[in-house]
Parts: sequence; structure tokens; C-alpha cells
Amino acid sequence: MTQLFIGIDFGTSGCRAYAIDEKTTIFASSNTPLPESTVVNGHIVQNPADWWQACENTLSDLFRKINRDQIKTIAVNGTSGTVLLCDKNGTALTNGYMYNDNACRDEAEQIKTIAPDESGAHGASSGLSKCLRLLKNNKQANIICLNQADWIAGNLLNRFDSSDENNALKMGYDPVKREWPSWLHPLNCLHALPATVLQPGDVSGEISPAIAKYFGVPPSTKIVAGTTDSIAAFVATGSHHIGDAVTSLGSTLAIKLISDKPIFTPKYGVYSHRLGDKWLVGGASNTGGAVLKRFFSNDELRQLSSQIDPSQSPGLQYYPLSSAGERFPVNDPLKQPLLSPRPESDTLFLHGMLESIAKIEKMAFDKLVELGAPYPTQIITMGGGSQNETWRLIRERICGIPVINASTAEAAFGTALLAKQGSK
Repeated sequence: MTQLFIGIDFGTSGCRAYAIDEKTTIFASSNTPLPESTVVNGHIVQNPADWWQACENTLSDLFRKINRDQIKTIAVNGTSGTVLLCDKNGTALTNGYMYNDNACRDEAEQIKTIAPDESGAHGASSGLSKCLRLLKNNKQANIICLNQADWIAGNLLNRFDSSDENNALKMGYDPVKREWPSWLHPLNCLHALPATVLQPGDVSGEISPAIAKYFGVPPSTKIVAGTTDSIAAFVATGSHHIGDAVTSLGSTLAIKLISDKPIFTPKYGVYSHRLGDKWLVGGASNTGGAVLKRFFSNDELRQLSSQIDPSQSPGLQYYPLSSAGERFPVNDPLKQPLLSPRPESDTLFLHGMLESIAKIEKMAFDKLVELGAPYPTQIITMGGGSQNETWRLIRERICGIPVINASTAEAAFGTALLAKQGSK
């Protein structure tokens, strides 16, 4: 009998789920929108009850489209750094502090005084900063601080004591030693952190009998440890060899590369996540599509790009930024945008911007190599900019390696692949 593997993706605006089979064919999909985040007491939040309702609706719709008896495993991803407090029964005690909430500055300063520089817990938007703020305001016993994906998976398991290595990184987890580090002790938070941290793709346990009955799925269905939404999108591209790289060309330019060793260089915002026995290293530049959109509409970008010869250089040296400041591959918080001289020809101006962003991408990979990573053997591209064939050819010329578009970069698909991995 065909086996099906379910991947659930939580983004900012909705919940999506895919069902795939042993050959990774997509059998069905479903999605449910989420209410927009709101600001409560200075924090960007969502109601966890809305998450679970969206998950229920999405799974109920998905399961109507497939043979439920074929379901083997389920995995969940969530937005990185989105956390909440719940009790031992999983009852949410707080709103979910969202990944883009940046209000826990005092806690970030507290972490800064004791955490090693290479920890992923630094910053006012880190999961640990939010955890400390939530614990400060909630003193009841037997509470646990969970990431969004942890809590959703916990509802499926009816057990709220585990996380995965990728989501736990911003909570202070040490992915090299694979443990909660001793420097967390003075923060008095270890009692509220998940006791178990699994590798993405590892089986966490069987689905709760009550949940299995509610959804009408086999009670033998396994819940598999998931990951963050961005790493799930990386997994969805099929990249799994050392040297495989993925560039996301959205509003900004973000790169990820599979390495045989971890790299932690906070100066450049470079961190590493475990991917099985390999490491996913990456960083993000402030250049990208947002700068292009300041000057050109989507129609103009398509029309002007068709007039560019990607084999030729326009001879313009730009550093396209929307505003001052850059962290990777150059660490300069005062770096100014460079977009002059501007030629009379819009086509030439766009050509110069596209090539300059490609050169920044090349600089980014060169920086990772300088820090100890391998140079990529190929670049898979996702995001809106991946649709620009002229830009792809320019990047291929600049980077000197094949640049190909991702056949899929859906985080739900990547999470379904992790679910499939857990069936072995």
C-alpha cells in the first residue's frame, strides 16, 4: 500500500500542508490563512489558539483529499524564533511572541554578558530573549517555553517536552556539543526549556490516540521532529551534498551552503544549523529585490531585462542598498548605498544593478570560503528574483558555476521530506 508523509508549514500569514508518497510525488495540499500579527504591550504577537485552529482546518481539508489509512508520518516546521509559554498539559499561557518581535532588548543585553559570541541566542529577536521576558512575567510552576513548531507537534503528540536542533538554536542550544550549555544556568531558564532536542527527521513519538481518532488517521502514525520554515524551504530544493548552495532572491539576498564543518561568525551574521551529519551555513545581505523595486515596476523589470546581454559587463560598479548599513559579506553598519553614476539608459542602469548584486553574491560565497566553507558546486535559486532569466545568466557568469532555479521551494514540501525521512 502506498505510504503518505505529511509536512505542515507555519508561516507568518498561514498554515500549509503537503502529502507526498515514497517517490516524493505531491498527492494533495491544503492551506488556511492566519489572522495578522498584532502588537500587544509592545510585542508583535499571534494567538496560539489561531495556530492550532489553522492546523486543524488545514489537516482536516488535506485528509479529505487522501486515503487517511496510508498516512505514515507527520512533521511540522515553524517560524524561527517564535515562542510561547505553556503548562505541562500544553495549555498556552501567553501569546506567541513572533520571530520579528524585537522588543526584548534588556534580555538580549543580559544574554550578551554571558553567552559565547558564536551562540545563536544573541539579539532582541532571539528565542531565548523572548523566553526570558515571558518567564519574567509568568511565575507559575511547571511551565515550558516552546517554539511554534514544538507546540504544534506537542498538540499532535499530547506531549510538550521536545524540540528540534534547528528551532532550539536561537534558544541557546549548542549544536556542536548537542546539549543545552552550562552558561544558561545563571539565567534560571533551563527548567523551562525542552528536555529533549531531536535531529530534524527523527521520530518523536506516536500521535496522541485522541488526535488520531479526531482526524481519523492510523493510531500508529508517527510524529517526526521538524525544523524552521527557512530550512524546510532549503530541504525542499533537494540540496543535500556538500557544496550545494541555495540563494534566496527576495527583498534581500540570503544564501545557505552545505558544509562539512560548522561556521559561527556573529560579526557577519553567519551561523550554522545541523543537517544530519552535515552543516548548513549561511548569511544575508541587505541588497536584493527591494532595491530594484525602488526604481522599477515588475513590468519594467521584465521589459528592460529582455534588452540586456547577460554575457557582457556594463562596466558599472554599484553597491545597491535600500538604506545605509550592511552586515554580510561586508560588516559596515554605516555603509552607504552606491548607485551612481546613473546612465541615461534605464536598461544600462538595471544591468549595472543586476551585475552588482551578482558580485555581492559572489563576495558572500567567497567570505564563507574564507571562513572555512567549501566553494559551492552549484547554486539553486528561489524567491521572486529567480524568475529573471537574464539575472540568472549574469549570476552564472559572475559566480563561475551552474545557477539553476529550484523546482520547488515550498517549506511544506521540505517538511514532508523530513517526515518521510522519519519513516525509515
